[in-house]
Amino acid sequence: MVFHNFFPDDIIVIIFFMENVAPSNQTLASLRWSGLSDVGRFRKNNEDAFLAVTFDNRELRYLGKIGEGCFDQGDFVFAVSDGMGGAKSGEFASKIALENITKLLPKSFPLSAQRIDAGLADVMRELFERIHHAMVDMGRHYEECAGMGATLSLCWFMPDWVYFGHIGDSRIYYLPKNGPMVQVSQDHSYVGWLVREGKLNEREARNHPQRHALNQVLGAGKKSVEPQIGRIAWEKGDRFLICSDGLIDGLWDRKIEELARMDDAQGLLNAVTLVRQSVADSGRDNTTALIIEFVE
Repeated sequence: MVFHNFFPDDIIVIIFFMENVAPSNQTLASLRWSGLSDVGRFRKNNEDAFLAVTFDNRELRYLGKIGEGCFDQGDFVFAVSDGMGGAKSGEFASKIALENITKLLPKSFPLSAQRIDAGLADVMRELFERIHHAMVDMGRHYEECAGMGATLSLCWFMPDWVYFGHIGDSRIYYLPKNGPMVQVSQDHSYVGWLVREGKLNEREARNHPQRHALNQVLGAGKKSVEPQIGRIAWEKGDRFLICSDGLIDGLWDRKIEELARMDDAQGLLNAVTLVRQSVADSGRDNTTALIIEFVE
C-alpha cells in the first residue's frame, strides 16, 4: 500500500513506503459501489450531493446509486459535496461543484491513459480552483448566491492509482483489505488541526463548539483555496468511503468502519445501512455516503 500526499502545507504522512511504484497487475480489476443521500430528520432541503461517473476521452456516463464496472470502460470518479448558504444556495452550490467535475475531468483522460502521473495532481488542483472561482463569480453577480460555498471530496479511480482531492469537512476514508481504516482527508478546520496535533480525541472533537467552523471551502467569498491532493496505490479487496459530515455526526469512527466493511443482506455494499443508521442516531444534518470496492 502506497500513499502520497501532494498537499504542500500541514502535511500528515499516514503511510509511507520507499518505493514509488504502482502495482502492474490491476488492469483486469473491476469496481462495485453503493451510495445514498438522505435529507435527515430536521432539515427541509438536502444540500448534499454525490456523483458517480465513468469516462474516457470520448464520453462521460452517469452511473446509478448501486452498480459494478470494469476499467475497460474508462476511469471512474466518485465525489461528495456538501453545500452551504442561505435559502437554496447551499443546494445549488453542491450541484455546481459536481457539474464542473463532469465538464473538466474527461479532458484529462489522456494523461491517465498514458500514466503521466506528474500532470494529474496539477489537473486535480486546477479542477478545485476552477470550481472555486465559478462559485465566487456567481456570488458576485447574483444576490441569492452571495456567500454560498461547498465542500468537495473526490476520488478518481484508475487502473493503478486512486487520486483524491479534498477541501472542507466531508471525508475520504481508506479501508485496506489487510489493515485498519485510515482517514485520508484532513478536516479543514481548527478542530481538525487540533485532532491531527493530538490535542483533541474523537469525543472532544465531536463536542467542540467550533467543530463546524471551516477555514477552507469552495466559494464562500474566499480569495483562494488550497485543496489537499494525493494518491493511493490500491489492491483488490480495498474499499473507500466518501461521506458528508452528517454521517460523522451520527456515527463514531469505530461504527463507521464496522458497517463500511460489511455487505448488507442482499450482498451489496453497506452505504444504505450506514446512512440510515446515522440518521436514526442523529439526523440533524443531511447525510451522504458512497462506498467503493475493488472487487477480488
